[in-house]
Amino acid sequence: MPPRLLGLDYGSRRIGVAVSDQLGLTAQPVLTLTRKSLRQDLRSLGRLLRRFDCSAIILGNPLYLSGDLSPQAAKTQAFAETLRESFALPVHLWDERLTSAEAHRHLDASGRSRETHREVVDQVAAVLILQSFLDAQRPPGGIV
Repeated sequence: MPPRLLGLDYGSRRIGVAVSDQLGLTAQPVLTLTRKSLRQDLRSLGRLLRRFDCSAIILGNPLYLSGDLSPQAAKTQAFAETLRESFALPVHLWDERLTSAEAHRHLDASGRSRETHREVVDQVAAVLILQSFLDAQRPPGGIV
């Protein structure tokens, strides 16, 4: 069975969290962490990594549309290094351009009012990031 992966949408106020299913086919929302301090954030993420027995972290990398590094991408890359050091796990930076906009579109399509998006949009973005990573790992002609 493929190992489970933890997907993160890292932001300045919140971290959206998703996890892959046990077959490594789909991403499932878990929760949105409201950021407190780096120490508390790492403690919470460590609990989730153990709870879901994850072998790697997929971290959304917020590049500019041009592909250039945004200021948030630089912070995200520093956070990726902290995650590697803290958990001794592989951390894969994954292009997340337009993920938040796509997450809002999904929430709009589901009938959620815009006022309620904030509480789940980061989770949906984490799902989209992780699902994109999982899909890219499948061999051509593999399971769809």
